Amino acid sequence: MSENRIQPLVPKNIEQLKRYIAGKTIAEVKEAYNPEKISKLASNENRLGCSPKVEPAVLEALKEIQDYPDPIARKLRKAIAQKNNVKETEVILASGSESLLSMLCRTFFLNKQNAITAEATFVGFFVQAGVRGIHLKKIPMTSDYRFDVKAIVNAIDDQTKMIYLANPNNPTGTYINKKEYEWLMEQVPKEVLVIADEAYYEFAEEVEDYPKALDYNHDNVIVLRTFSKAYGLAGFRVGYGIAKEEIINNLLKTKLTFEPTTLGQAAALAAFNDEDFLKKSVRVVNEGKERLYKFFDEHEVDYKKSISNSVMMILPTEEAAVDFTQKMLEQGVILRRINAFGLPNCVRITVGIEEEMDHFEKCFKKVMINS
Repeated sequence: MSENRIQPLVPKNIEQLKRYIAGKTIAEVKEAYNPEKISKLASNENRLGCSPKVEPAVLEALKEIQDYPDPIARKLRKAIAQKNNVKETEVILASGSESLLSMLCRTFFLNKQNAITAEATFVGFFVQAGVRGIHLKKIPMTSDYRFDVKAIVNAIDDQTKMIYLANPNNPTGTYINKKEYEWLMEQVPKEVLVIADEAYYEFAEEVEDYPKALDYNHDNVIVLRTFSKAYGLAGFRVGYGIAKEEIINNLLKTKLTFEPTTLGQAAALAAFNDEDFLKKSVRVVNEGKERLYKFFDEHEVDYKKSISNSVMMILPTEEAAVDFTQKMLEQGVILRRINAFGLPNCVRITVGIEEEMDHFEKCFKKVMINS
């Protein structure tokens, strides 16, 4: 075989892809700095943990661990369908909503088709689109860090297959309101699939002008939700999608057969049925956000109000953001600098429990005021 016919081992789109870098773990910070206390406020997890009903459900499910999981998670699917007033055949379960994003990218695209989203949104979608070599149109955010729906509509062309909307948005905590969403959906062609990623839905659903995508009954919309945030099951990796049956049936063709796991399904069902724990989680986050807003106002810190479980702090420069997150890390407070999301001067702070917020404020004063 002649040299000019040898193909590279790694395709160009993979070689050029920037992988998703998760926030630092507690173990990493302990090993590097060994602080007296560690507060992990970087990854938008539920700092309360999960429902007390999860552990006995998982222990019971261990009795079936030698068997493959139910490939369509019938019990969990039924519960989700009933609560959301949809048919069971309109629900699909997977190993987190990121797995569903991967599934969507490998199911619906032909060569040269493109997808549209915002510049500063969930990096996981950038990665999954890049894996498939999909041309991604990233639209700049508005001056107040929100999706620019008019610019998104203007970017649609005859090769556009998909629009990705994280609502509320990660990492900004901002959202597309009802008026904007309704206008956007009037403009989007019916053959363009809209992903309404509602990973933070449980924190947003009571906001008056927040558009719950399921309320609109669009044939070309798939709603994604997760058990990793409000339900506190990030370690189990369970997410779900709700869409018209045609979309779900085609996703089932490309889904990894046995996801989520047996233990994941059991944990998610137990958590899903515990309304009291969910309400407590939302209350803790709402109270924590108000505390954080007050603290930032008192110290003249720029930030964006949020309807998710995190708050975005805005620093004057990228250098200031790097310095702040590093010094806080050394004190044991793990925060997320969101340069990977296209916001190099911003830092995302997950709302924690009272003890963690005490720790954050104490270290903030030491780093930003007393240094």
